[in-house]
Amino acid sequence: MHISFNDYLKEKYNCRVWKIPIDAGFTCPNRDGTLSDKGCIFCSEDGSSSKLYKTKLSIKEQIIKGIEIKKKSRNAKKFIAYFQSFSNTYAPVQKLKQIYDEVLNFEEIIMMAIGTRPDCLNQENIELIASYSKNLEIWLDLGLQSANNSSLSFVNRGHSAEDFAKAVLLVKKLAPKVKICSHIIIGLAQEKEEDFLFTIDFLNKLPIDGIKIHNLYILKNTPLENLYKTGEINVLTMYEYIEILKKIFKVLRKDIIIHRLMAESSSQEELITPDWTLNKHFFLSELSKALKN
Repeated sequence: MHISFNDYLKEKYNCRVWKIPIDAGFTCPNRDGTLSDKGCIFCSEDGSSSKLYKTKLSIKEQIIKGIEIKKKSRNAKKFIAYFQSFSNTYAPVQKLKQIYDEVLNFEEIIMMAIGTRPDCLNQENIELIASYSKNLEIWLDLGLQSANNSSLSFVNRGHSAEDFAKAVLLVKKLAPKVKICSHIIIGLAQEKEEDFLFTIDFLNKLPIDGIKIHNLYILKNTPLENLYKTGEINVLTMYEYIEILKKIFKVLRKDIIIHRLMAESSSQEELITPDWTLNKHFFLSELSKALKN
């Protein structure tokens, strides 16, 4: 039986732990011209939750505001500082330390999660990240998307599956206390059942600790939007996606913690399709029924 990330947190910390998303103004080598200036074809110009940075709030202010909101609305007591937008290790180590150190000023924060790419990790920044494990539980959110290099090329990822594996092994060698959560996308163009099961088998053989599983969804003003409009790519229905998840659960290593089961679009205005991603509760209800059956 797989354990969800929420259940893992409740068991370890004896309460619900809430994420505080943070945008520190990072960019990405797949956007700034180092690898490409186009980015991944599924990523909007703003990237994940980058509207936070446009508010001009400092990191400290973002954390304070996030904690206040959750305390008032959810009576929250413990928090995860989640560096979410773009590649949050893509800067000189001195700048990274300055950014990460902000988290240490909040005793309510018991965990730091850092989203990044496998090609944005090196010995210097991994050792820096490891140093925070003295005070906090540390998770690295590491994007893979697919273990099929042809799929990675199609979405303009800018790295290979082998790059991902090397990064995972380097993290575990230099920072064994740091946990790794892999991100994958189900429904990439041309991928069939054997392809996503190949991705799961690839991850099963690596020392990862968690997984975020996303269905492919299409946002406005992305290269993926054009491919969808020309009929070159389709998206999965909710029930097709649920059937795939059932197959994944059968083969995914049981010790891998499941952090996420679907991609949630940030707003109806940005989403092209599928609209079922706007109703997470209904999806989870239908998934639960399918698993029981």
